[in-house]
Amino acid sequence: QVQLVESGGALVQAGGSLRLSCTTSRIIFSGSVMGWYRQAPGRERELVASFVNSMNTNYADSVKGRATISRDNAKNTVYLEMHSLKPEDTAVYYCNAWYNRLNYWGQGTQVTVSS
Repeated sequence: QVQLVESGGALVQAGGSLRLSCTTSRIIFSGSVMGWYRQAPGRERELVASFVNSMNTNYADSVKGRATISRDNAKNTVYLEMHSLKPEDTAVYYCNAWYNRLNYWGQGTQVTVSS
């Protein structure tokens, strides 16, 4: 059973920063494209950022310049750092692993940005 465990969601003020973490097993982590998605109430889940390799990362237009995705291979962990947070960043953030042609998801972590 594939497990992705997220942490780091919080209530923050607009303009603030946070870092989300997602840890999984070594075999999944080493063989996956890792990413972060988010889903706000009443909206579809959307890609926030993905990490293919250190030279190939992708970001949603809405977070470009404010978000950084990174991986720590020693810890089997992918991070999403965001700064200059806006109320419209409020959502449940999900870690994603694209492994062996299948998508795996974490349970989600709530990020709420107050104005």
